[in-house]
Parts: sequence; structure tokens; C-alpha cells
Amino acid sequence: MGSHRRHHHHQRSSPSIHSFSSPSLTHHQPSQVRLPVSSSTISTRAIRTYSSLLLLLMDAAVDRLKEGFDKFKTEVYDKKPELFEPLKAGQAPKYMVFSCADSRVCPSVTLGLQPGEAFTVRNIANMVPAYCKIKHTGVGSAIEYAVCALKVELIVVIGHSRCGGIKALLSLQDGAQDTFHFVEDWVRTGFPAKKKVQTEHASLPFDDQCTILEKEAVNTSLENLKTYPFVKEGVANGTLKLVGGHYDFVSGKFDAIAVCKVECSIVTDQLLRWNQGALLSEL
Repeated sequence: MGSHRRHHHHQRSSPSIHSFSSPSLTHHQPSQVRLPVSSSTISTRAIRTYSSLLLLLMDAAVDRLKEGFDKFKTEVYDKKPELFEPLKAGQAPKYMVFSCADSRVCPSVTLGLQPGEAFTVRNIANMVPAYCKIKHTGVGSAIEYAVCALKVELIVVIGHSRCGGIKALLSLQDGAQDTFHFVEDWVRTGFPAKKKVQTEHASLPFDDQCTILEKEAVNTSLENLKTYPFVKEGVANGTLKLVGGHYDFVSGKFDAIAVCKVECSIVTDQLLRWNQGALLSEL
């Protein structure tokens, strides 16, 4: 009897692969059954499962774009030949729009712009850097093409509420190491606006300063636009206007906050010299 008990205890404490599949274990609770699977096998299976799910999600994201185009093709493109046929020959936009890359503020949607109406540049915090043939030439080439080749009549710089780029600009600390490769250096374009806000509104909470800076950064970009000689010339002879705007997607408002006029040529020249000097000091 004693040996039988010991043998029975041995079977319960060390189930084998064969005993796991036997009828005698079919009534055991899951917590009592231990699978003879190594941790490396589990990790491999988990990675494969995760990879499969990731691929499915990626496929779904691509399918969303395909479905979006199919809807556009049938409901817009095919139904408006009077809009799209002339565009096959070329473009003649009236506007150049600088807007933030933020996914919540697409200017074509918020301003009701149709294809062919606006030559658009989107970047972090809708910044326009000052004229420089060494740095930020992507923005400079877009401005030059819009003004000199496309002959746009109006350049619009649009800021917006709760802008992450503006928050990053206001959060920059002197001497602190950059977190990103490009972001901090880019938003420093709005440094004159930041300095003004911190000087004039130092007592306000951080979020309120951000709201003010969203608009002041637009003014800085408008001044920077006039450091481009072809922009300055267009503004001077009346063939080009510069306008600033602010879109508040929290309250659903759009405000024109500045319209640049011919004056400011002295300020423009000073800005150009300041930016060139700053760049040379960096080099």
C-alpha cells in the first residue's frame, strides 16, 4: 500500500508529455497542467504572432488609402471634369499657403480650396525662415517658384491652436541639448516671436503664452518672407500681398491676424542681415 501511494504521488508531481495526453488528466484544471514548452519557443511564437498582426494593421492602413482614392475618383474626379480637365495643361494658383504639418489643420479642407487653387507648403509650426541660399533651400525654392513662375497673388501663413511646434519653441531652454535631430533647430526660426512673447507676457501661464506665440510666429514668418528679394519686389509694386491667419480648431474660428504692406523695408533689411550673420556664426 505504501509503495502504491509513493508511485501515485510521483505520477501527479511530474506529468510527462505522454501523461498530458492521457484520459487520466482530462479533468485537471488548466493551472494544474504544465506545458513542456521552452521560453525561447514562446518568444518565437509571440514574435511571429505580433509580426502577423502588424502586417495586418499595415495592410488595413494601405487599404484605407486605396478606398479613399476610389471614393475620390468616383465622387469627385469623375463628376467634375470642368475642374480637372484644365489642370492637365498646367496650374495657375492664386494662392501660396504655408500651413502646419499637423494632421488636424489641412488648409484645403478648412479653407475650402479646390485642386489648382493653392500652391502649398506644410511644415512644423508653419514656419517661413529668412532668405538664405545655404540653409532651408527647400522652402526658398518653393517661394521662388510660386512668386516668379506661377505668379501667385497672395501668400498666406496660417498658424493654429494647440500647435506642438510652437509649444516646443516656447519650451526651449538656453544651453539645453536638443532631443530631436531637426525639430528644435527648425522651430528656432520663430525665436524673435518667442522673445517678444516672453518679454511682453511673462506673467501669463504657459498655455496662454503658447496661444499668443502661435500668432506672433506668423508675424515673424511674414517678416521673413520679405527678406526674399522677389517677394519684397512683388509687395512693393502691388502684385503680391502677404496675409497671416490663425485657425482655432477648438472653437472653430479663423482669423486674419496681419496684412503686410509695403512699409517695413528697413526692418526687412535688418532681418536679412541678422539672419545671414547668425548663419555665418554657426558655420
